[in-house]
Amino acid sequence: MSEKLKIGIIGCGGIAEGKHFPALSHQSSRAEMVAFCDLIPERAEKAAKQYGTPDARVYTDYRELLAEKEIEVVHVLTPNVSHCELTVAALEAGKHVMCEKPMAATTSDAQKMLDAQKKSGKLLTIGYQNRYRQDSQVLKKMCEAGQLGEIYYARAQAIRRRGVPTWGVFPNKALQGGGPLIDIGTHTLDLTLWMMDNYEPYSVMGASFEKLGRLLKPGEQGNGFTPWDNEDYQVEDSAFGFVTMKNGAVIVVETAWALNILDVGEAKTTLCGTKAGADMNDGLRINHIVFDKQTVTRPETTTPSGVAFFEGAAVMNESDFECTVWLDAVQGKGELLVKPEQAFVVTRILDAIYESARTGKPVYLDE
Repeated sequence: MSEKLKIGIIGCGGIAEGKHFPALSHQSSRAEMVAFCDLIPERAEKAAKQYGTPDARVYTDYRELLAEKEIEVVHVLTPNVSHCELTVAALEAGKHVMCEKPMAATTSDAQKMLDAQKKSGKLLTIGYQNRYRQDSQVLKKMCEAGQLGEIYYARAQAIRRRGVPTWGVFPNKALQGGGPLIDIGTHTLDLTLWMMDNYEPYSVMGASFEKLGRLLKPGEQGNGFTPWDNEDYQVEDSAFGFVTMKNGAVIVVETAWALNILDVGEAKTTLCGTKAGADMNDGLRINHIVFDKQTVTRPETTTPSGVAFFEGAAVMNESDFECTVWLDAVQGKGELLVKPEQAFVVTRILDAIYESARTGKPVYLDE
């Protein structure tokens, strides 16, 4: 392994600009971005100039980037449907891979990625950065310590009243594989399964709705972003799932980009255990009984640690924390926090919700 990790980027769009480029640039003492690939050459050129090494290369064909032997790590930051093809190719080329969420658009694609990772012996992780938030870290430690007891009911919520993304290819089903369920629902389901430490689903029942996105025209949408094109809106507005785990626990999944509701919030989970419950509805809240009284405790999760992990930063945000853990794992200094086997189960459940919504029948995952 080189003195500095050589990283290649495939996909230089919004998630790269907003998350990966800044986080990797904060790791300049041990990693450098040496190659950038995007179907839009100007986008890759801009990224190379701003974030790359002085001799960073630019490509429009990912195969050419993967052919570079010096590249040890590849970040796959493209639309969902392409995750499998690019990740498998990168693993087969001998690269460690950070792939953005979700792992894949279908269970079969996710399985191909798992198989390729095992065959290659390289590391594969998925970009579920919400695990790295301070409130998530505190709640996970409480779950591991058994403070909630056996968690037998959970609610995975990612609901926007009006938050249809109008950039990139989000409403394009052929490229994304779906709408809010696969976009933001994947985060909250990952968070919930991780807290429960339960990756054994038994059955899934789902329903999805294509109502508001195709009905509401600009001027009557009230979208939090720019107006969307309802004639080109190809995915669901909302989707809901009822997941039964093999141990009898139940998870309710609620996702929406557009829904006439005031109870909104994303990337948060509600957990109900035999000893206590927890939610993220107004910061992290723990509900329990103290001296026979109903009590709510609010752990402090926003106080800065005061320890800088790179020069000029007092607090590690979730994207920087994710990047640190990932590079530590690549360099043999730590373990992956998001394992591909865990991300596979997330995709499997999401896929089953879509299938159940399409057929109107429950999906039994071991049949």
